[in-house]
Amino acid sequence: MINVSEQHAPRSLIVTLYGAYGRFMPGPVPVAELIRLLAAVGVDAPSVRSSVSRLKRRGLLLPARTAQGAAGYELSPEARQLLDDGDRRVYAAAPPPRDEGWILAVFSVPESERQKRHVLRSRLAGLGFGTAAPGVWIAPARLYEETRHTLERLRLDPYVDFFRGDHLGFAATVEAVSRWWDLAAIAKEHEAFLDRHAHVLRDWEKREDTPPEEAYRDYLVALDSWRHLPYTDPGLPAHLLPADWPGVRSAAVFRGLHARLRDAGVTFAGL
Repeated sequence: MINVSEQHAPRSLIVTLYGAYGRFMPGPVPVAELIRLLAAVGVDAPSVRSSVSRLKRRGLLLPARTAQGAAGYELSPEARQLLDDGDRRVYAAAPPPRDEGWILAVFSVPESERQKRHVLRSRLAGLGFGTAAPGVWIAPARLYEETRHTLERLRLDPYVDFFRGDHLGFAATVEAVSRWWDLAAIAKEHEAFLDRHAHVLRDWEKREDTPPEEAYRDYLVALDSWRHLPYTDPGLPAHLLPADWPGVRSAAVFRGLHARLRDAGVTFAGL
């Protein structure tokens, strides 16, 4: 049994569960089923119930009855949008384009609403934006749609203007990128993922069998670790990153685990 640590908090695992399996189930997921599925990764029933309550208060889960009348929960429309947006990052297979350009988010928040300024900065950072200058945040252009959805959902869009363009200097773009993002910190996140999950993939590659419960358990935990990384790391083109960037290796490990385990886990998840 896996010990749930801060890295795999129950609330995070529930969101991961819905993203991987729950949203494809017919109708709401019964509470009893949530408890069974989370027990497989070491989460006890009281922790499931308290975490579901928090997600309900945040508007991510909605109470609903199954066709059989059992109590359950389904994703809110906002939560579905979050997961749909996240799929493009979490399951990205192709490397980022070399010359896609950039988007700039330029914001101004009145002093009387300075708390929204903090929320806005935190949200942009959480979406993978780097800081080009005070009040000016930058990201690869492909992140525009998801960022727009996020800011509209949080009603922060009146404070932000977006611009799309190229970096023209004076410093070389590779040098500027190292100022806009803390690449060393991002690399450490990738190394941590590799430390936790590369050996899991190696062990599976030595096996011929794929028991559904084991596959589900290892996949859910790996996905819970991985799904945060494409937000910490915005997916910069390879020519702007240090040599032997660990993100290449961590993405390969996740893709390997996804290919080997996800579908086998469907059986245990009851789909």
